[in-house]
Amino acid sequence: MVLRKHKHTQVPVWIRLRHLPMEFWTNDGLSTVASGVGRPLYQDTITRACTRLDFTRVCVMLDISSTLPKHLIIMITKEDGSEVPCKVEVEYEWVPPKCKQCMSLGHSTAACPNSKQAVKPPVAVYV
Repeated sequence: MVLRKHKHTQVPVWIRLRHLPMEFWTNDGLSTVASGVGRPLYQDTITRACTRLDFTRVCVMLDISSTLPKHLIIMITKEDGSEVPCKVEVEYEWVPPKCKQCMSLGHSTAACPNSKQAVKPPVAVYV
């Protein structure tokens, strides 16, 4: 048997969407907006019940190799049929550390076990 190290590039992450217009507080609306960040998995029960209106919480499968947007621009259709842009803020509740050297999740570049550490020469101590 040959064991290989699997490199994960996707991880489930909870995001918060702030300033989301009420017409997007549906399953289809949340799925459409959250897909701008990652693949939507599910929403929390408070969001589903619409009892907290300052932000929505959605769990998305996040591709760590891509850039993480801080906001999304969505278009809202007004009553007269015209469209106006709306900026939706995206907050990530947790993002795993990612090493830019070995491209692995779970540690930062500074803590990479594959990095070559500079070896300090021994210090002579005279007694």
